[in-house]
Amino acid sequence: MKSTLIILGFLFTLFSFLPLIKTPLWWVRVLDFPRLHVAVLLTAVLVAYLYMFGVDGTAETAMITTWSLAILNEVRFIYYFTPLAKKEALRSEQQKPANAFTLMIANVRMVNKEYEKFLQLVLKENPDMLVMNEPNQAWHESVRHELDRRYPYTIKKPLENTYGMLLWSRLKLHESEIRFLVEDGIPSFYTVVELPSGKKFDLFTVHPQPPRLMKNTETREAELLLIAKQSKKTKYPSVVAGDLNDVAWSKTTKLFKEISGMIDPRVGRGFYNTYSALVPLFRYPLDHVFYNPEFRLVSLQRLAKFGSDHFPIAITLNYEPQHEEEQEHHVADQEDKQEADELIQEGLEKGEERSREEQENKKPAQLN
Repeated sequence: MKSTLIILGFLFTLFSFLPLIKTPLWWVRVLDFPRLHVAVLLTAVLVAYLYMFGVDGTAETAMITTWSLAILNEVRFIYYFTPLAKKEALRSEQQKPANAFTLMIANVRMVNKEYEKFLQLVLKENPDMLVMNEPNQAWHESVRHELDRRYPYTIKKPLENTYGMLLWSRLKLHESEIRFLVEDGIPSFYTVVELPSGKKFDLFTVHPQPPRLMKNTETREAELLLIAKQSKKTKYPSVVAGDLNDVAWSKTTKLFKEISGMIDPRVGRGFYNTYSALVPLFRYPLDHVFYNPEFRLVSLQRLAKFGSDHFPIAITLNYEPQHEEEQEHHVADQEDKQEADELIQEGLEKGEERSREEQENKKPAQLN
């Protein structure tokens, strides 16, 4: 039993410190996700060891100290997403917000067939805008008749590769674009949204690749940071939303916020875990909404599951530029900007490489 606890303790310690390495390797970056789980499990191992065996000698003292530091390392990331931390996004104080809108985000999971259940959830929530990640043509055909009738403005790119995207809006959309920023098969949307008052804001929707077996994260980092830089150059305040396939406390997300100057409404409020809806013990915040400080938060909620492996999330924001300076936000220094440029270049090169490989795989085999 003692040997088992020691092995588990050092394994979880390794899981804690490995993500500190700046690398896009998938088997390292995937460890950004379970920081809460590692902290809880390592704490359990530490308590069990102390209870059963105590501390005897310098070697064991060093081991227990290392485990404790590993736990603190995990806690320092997730602390900001507990009610103990200071809130980053302030709530609107207007009794009747005059420039408010509700945005609903849902990764529908392409293989999920609960079309009607999802549609009923959308009709119940009645958001001003709906972003769907992972829809294929079957999903589009199953919901478009009802949604097209209710939402006059749309951007559509259903795909069969799990990276399709659909956007419905009852607010006017201008200058809408479907962009392939890094990889040919992975779209993102850009549009200018007009509120009923005539005020406008930019909306970027995104769904980059996650870290997975033999797929490193260069393209994910590049796509998120490209959007961060683009959002700084537009003349309107911006909102970025979608399944980012990254957790809220990762180095990439922090760098995204520094480059974009956006804020996260979960800081100081909670995790709002959206994945996995199918495995209660392993859930992470993967579906995000970031926005400029010109907006104030009205409400943020995780919605009911409908058959996907993601929970939908809905946020209501109010445009209040007069209170912009009251909300603290990150500011990038020169080192941050240089790091972002390097990651973007690395990701673009990797995206071109993957695109070439895909094209080669699509070529018909030549007969000898």
